[in-house]
Amino acid sequence: MKRKLIVAIGIAGMMVSVAACGGDSGSGDSDKSGADAKELTVWLTVDAQNNWPQLVKAADAAVKKAHPGITINHEYYGWPDKNTKLDAVLATDKVPDVVEMGNTEMLGYMVKGAFAPVDPAQFDKSSAWLDGLKASVTYEGKTYGVPYYAGGRVANWRKDVFASAGVKSVPKTYDELTSALDKVQKKKGSKFSAWFQPTRDWYAAMSFVYDAGGSIAVESGGQWKGNLSSPESLKGLEAFKDVVDKYMHGDKTKDESDRYIVYGQGKSGMIFAPAWEGATAAAKENDKTGKLAGNVENFVMPGPSGKNLPVFLGGSDLAVPVKSDAQAVAAEWINAFTGPSGQKGLMAKGNLPNNKTDLATLKDDPATAVPATAAESNWFVPMAPGWGQVEKAQILQTMLQSIGTGKKSVEDAAKDADAAIDKVINTK
Repeated sequence: MKRKLIVAIGIAGMMVSVAACGGDSGSGDSDKSGADAKELTVWLTVDAQNNWPQLVKAADAAVKKAHPGITINHEYYGWPDKNTKLDAVLATDKVPDVVEMGNTEMLGYMVKGAFAPVDPAQFDKSSAWLDGLKASVTYEGKTYGVPYYAGGRVANWRKDVFASAGVKSVPKTYDELTSALDKVQKKKGSKFSAWFQPTRDWYAAMSFVYDAGGSIAVESGGQWKGNLSSPESLKGLEAFKDVVDKYMHGDKTKDESDRYIVYGQGKSGMIFAPAWEGATAAAKENDKTGKLAGNVENFVMPGPSGKNLPVFLGGSDLAVPVKSDAQAVAAEWINAFTGPSGQKGLMAKGNLPNNKTDLATLKDDPATAVPATAAESNWFVPMAPGWGQVEKAQILQTMLQSIGTGKKSVEDAAKDADAAIDKVINTK
């Protein structure tokens, strides 16, 4: 996926009118069930409009067959302006019945009561939803959305660079990986990044934390606390710092936004990134070396723990606004769209499915085995009320930059991050 998912922000004022109408109003309310709705409005991003419009038409056809005469309207939006538009319309009484959300955007809206609860049993293969995706639609024991599709992270290396250092087979263990990186770093010198790992890339750093048994935050007795200074989390952060110290020789104040561009410039032998980045770096317009085509390869990232490194699953969810007057039919449309045929179509377009059953089928195909295998072990952000209110990524990025640049020790930076998290994580 070529978009960076962001945490929902700026919704507090918009949600005043939602709260006034009753945040607990759900699909069970007789005036909201909408089982006999004559009109349905579906908001999706341009990804669906441009890449799989046939899946939208198929879902429409299924609902129209079940509800003769119903009108289904569609509106498509881009990711940069989506939330501003959604916030504005949710403050009115004319809301869409289905909305697509980035999975990290869900929490803020669930906390404020913007979405109606749904019954997971109504949706195909809900018992097998990927753990990270299931977490993104769950708040305080209720389900407020349906996972749509996902994208994970994988390692990608330049076969020619590693072969020149005598490494010709994909590393299967973390020791094999670091041994290979050491050989490349020695051969290419200190101005080359054997592994270009942006310091502020908290998605990668937290994968090391979760691999070591740590976490961003933990819940106890209904209260959340930062957990980055726990022994397990510190172990993961130390492992991440070791990578940055040994193999990252670029600007250590950068985030990952232009990683594929740097990779395309031939300044690195490996990246750990969303699965599309390697191929994008090798595209003609980005490959400044003329050597990447046919020389970049994805592989499953091994972790220091001896298991595959857990990955953050980005993706989209579908939700039903609490003010919708067609909640029952909206749920039918979502099920038609995310059901077996929909997942098959999404997988054909290079996406990961929303469930473990379909994910397992991708492991049998060499073309999809790597991202499917990597996605089996995944993590998600804390589903704490305050996490969706402001951009917590900045707290993590500040910590990581302090660690990567040597401004603070790992322990001191983690303690500062925990303190910053504790101030806001329980705030609704």
